[in-house]
Amino acid sequence: MTYRTPTRTLLTLSLSLAVSGAAAETLTVGLDADPPRLDPALSTAFVDRQVMNQIFDKLVDVNEQLKVVPMVARSWKVTNGGLTYTFKLNTGIKFADGTPLDAAAVKYSIERNMTLDGSARKGELGSVKEVTAPDASTVVITLKAPYGPLLAVLSDRSGMIVSPAAAKKAGADFANSPVGSGPFSFVSRKRQDNITLKANAAYWRGKPALDGVVYRPFPDGDVRVANLLSGAVQVITPVDPKDIATIQKNAKLDVSTFQGLGFQGVWMNVTRPPFNNKLVRQAFSATLDRDAINKVVFLGTVKPAAGPFPPGTPAYSAAIKVQAADIAEAQKKLSQAKKTGTAFTLLTSPGAVNAQLAQLYQAMAAQAGFNVKIETVEFGTLLDRADKKNYDAVMLGWSGRPDPDGNIYDFFHTGGSNNQAGYSDPGIDSLLEKARAQNAMSARTATYNVALGKILDDSPYAFTYFSSNTVGVVKNLSGLKLVPDGILRFYTADLK
Repeated sequence: MTYRTPTRTLLTLSLSLAVSGAAAETLTVGLDADPPRLDPALSTAFVDRQVMNQIFDKLVDVNEQLKVVPMVARSWKVTNGGLTYTFKLNTGIKFADGTPLDAAAVKYSIERNMTLDGSARKGELGSVKEVTAPDASTVVITLKAPYGPLLAVLSDRSGMIVSPAAAKKAGADFANSPVGSGPFSFVSRKRQDNITLKANAAYWRGKPALDGVVYRPFPDGDVRVANLLSGAVQVITPVDPKDIATIQKNAKLDVSTFQGLGFQGVWMNVTRPPFNNKLVRQAFSATLDRDAINKVVFLGTVKPAAGPFPPGTPAYSAAIKVQAADIAEAQKKLSQAKKTGTAFTLLTSPGAVNAQLAQLYQAMAAQAGFNVKIETVEFGTLLDRADKKNYDAVMLGWSGRPDPDGNIYDFFHTGGSNNQAGYSDPGIDSLLEKARAQNAMSARTATYNVALGKILDDSPYAFTYFSSNTVGVVKNLSGLKLVPDGILRFYTADLK
């Protein structure tokens, strides 16, 4: 269950216990991987966002109902037929290095995301024509064409504001010494061990109740839950399905499970054999029993996936059906391709759930005659190989975005920053660009459905399940609001 960077009903989910007179403490959080890149421009992993949301303020944010709300921008207006966004900023904000966060810093950060070599934000911001700062508290973004997802995009990494002074000084090393204006400031990191943050005493919205946050990577779910049970950590995410009942039985602990915005599945590399053959891709996808995956691996806590949009999210359509497993059809496709007995390597990252899932994929594919070898590599290495198309098939999902564009465009548009398959189709490109310019969600959904018809037939990606967010916590943690995007925001959190 690996994410690149969630909705039954989008309720306010909060772990709230009354706290009075509590002494400030440092919170230790167990994650399922070591965050690869703590740079908003370069990050492509969900686990990066868990840390960066504490370090960097954003132009806007989303709340528990996924509504865009003010953050650094206190207000905004859209004019000129949807081509001009004018943001009025809160004033007096400073970065952790003491330099001012003003309109010039916002302009620098957005333009950095648009132009930095290797930036994963270029697709998200591709509709931006220019960014101007007419005065210290005003930012104007002018678009080339109407782009409905802009505010949602700016509520995530594209809207994170970095210290220009620190970014220019650090250059390519900024990810190892990130400087923002958020409630917590970066102190240090030791790869595969910890990332340490301290409270920003001068934070413009008020000092956090916690003294700091320490993140520790535990790819093995058993190790994660053992650390929570022992008290070595106070929060873990995700929680493996088999461990939910164990946590719930502990009087000092609690667990919350809620459907996410994202999807999980398997990329197939269309740029090299065996998956440069559409029939072979179709055959592999047809071997996967999505219902069995939910029941066997996830104990009924996820939903079989038909595409990139989970039920309850804006572009979900019941017209897009979950593919049923069909071994006979898979064998027929392999025979037509003259690829009976096809061998390939399935790349995955560490963890008991990932191992079980990979073995299930392996067994299902074997029924049709595939010979699947499983290769396990560290998460950062997996991302690097996926980006470089150095793989046959890779288990890699997406944490999801509030606007549906964030779940489809960069994955299936030619040259998209998350297009790990190397998939390219001019007709799909046109449809995804059309959807970006449409205002009514009903119209966008109809356009997406046309695109998905061909994408699912071409099968560069086998959608398998819609992921859930699971968080295990100590009960004496208060003020932690759980937003459906799965990002834990610790500014309002406190320990007794």
